Amino acid sequence: MYNYPFVNAYNQQLSIDKLNEQINSLEKIKSQIQQSTPQPTNLTQNFQLAPTNRDVIRYANSIEEVQRDMVIGETPYFSKDMSVVWVKNTQNQIKTYELNEIVPKDSKDMQIEFLQSQIEELRKEMSKNEQFITNDIPTKDEPDTKRDDEKTRTTVEESKSASVSKLSASKKRE
Repeated sequence: MYNYPFVNAYNQQLSIDKLNEQINSLEKIKSQIQQSTPQPTNLTQNFQLAPTNRDVIRYANSIEEVQRDMVIGETPYFSKDMSVVWVKNTQNQIKTYELNEIVPKDSKDMQIEFLQSQIEELRKEMSKNEQFITNDIPTKDEPDTKRDDEKTRTTVEESKSASVSKLSASKKRE
């Protein structure tokens, strides 16, 4: 009885069935995962970029060199010392710009600049005053006229107050 072949075969069949069920459940899980994540397709992307002149800085010595060049779009040309920029468009119109470096200034630099401008203004006023004074001095050809300061001195002396009476000490009583 113990060596009865059907008893062992029946027990093996149960274990095989259990294994088959597990395999089936794993295949179902696998198919669900494949359906939820889309498979990447093979894409070939070809990019052809149009040539542009914006990647390179162009230098020119004069506007004649800029006029000779052909451009596809708006193209800037810089002078060697970076003081002038020419911008040329497709219709061969050229715009010229002058470049100035902007140096950031601290408070001391601003104060120095302010004082220098005040000194310049004072120098201009001094030169105007010197011209005014030299224009009032008579030349050899002109007749001698009084200067403004002399004129004002005489007019001040003449315009002394008339209300002040002059007393003479030598008057005799009669």
